[in-house]
Amino acid sequence: MPATNERVVVIGGTSGIGLATAERELREGRRVVVTGRDKARLDAALERLGAGAEGVSLDARDEAATRAFFAGIGEVDHVVLAATGTTAAGSFADLPVGELRAATEGKLVAQTVAAQASLQALRPGGSLTFITAGSSGAAIPGTAGLAAVNAAVEAMVPVLAVELAPIRVNAVSPGVVDTPWWDWMDADVRRQTFEAYAASAPAGRVGRPEDIAEAIGYLIANTFTTGVVLPVDGGSRLRPAGL
Repeated sequence: MPATNERVVVIGGTSGIGLATAERELREGRRVVVTGRDKARLDAALERLGAGAEGVSLDARDEAATRAFFAGIGEVDHVVLAATGTTAAGSFADLPVGELRAATEGKLVAQTVAAQASLQALRPGGSLTFITAGSSGAAIPGTAGLAAVNAAVEAMVPVLAVELAPIRVNAVSPGVVDTPWWDWMDADVRRQTFEAYAASAPAGRVGRPEDIAEAIGYLIANTFTTGVVLPVDGGSRLRPAGL
């Protein structure tokens, strides 16, 4: 049955996985609040989401603003942490430390700040769901920076599941998903990357935001699941890189 009395906050909910999650939770009958750093993108997301959705322009890296947001929102049932940062991709020997810092701030720090701040609003028995990435355990050359950031987020999950109980804490670890996160990449290179991934993944395709939103929805709804990092990667982790 739809959970019509529940509220979900999606940090970074204005595009990609976050927006797909907001759409799914609205269909399930939950009320949704989305946040995003870009006001124009937030307005577009709210127009797309329609009735039942609210939005706030918020940079989760800003600790004071994020704490003020959760202090004023009232009780919420679930928080999805979809904030992400820059790529920090490329050869380790040439990886600019500044890019690694930016990626860390945009994802690890932003998600941590939002998770901390949300504790003043989350009801007991509610849930926190982090969004990481399959790079954390894929051992793919050129992704050391991405792997480090995402692995750091994942390392918190079992600790927080125990420390914050009865709040449930989980994460979804997506593989390659066709979202605006890839816009930094040249279109032809992006197409080739997606084709190579689809050819190697047992599922035979790249992911869609809706695939990840379904997994997030499961973790929100299943009250007997906590401390889990759930891979949703089309089975790509089952094959060595390059095969």
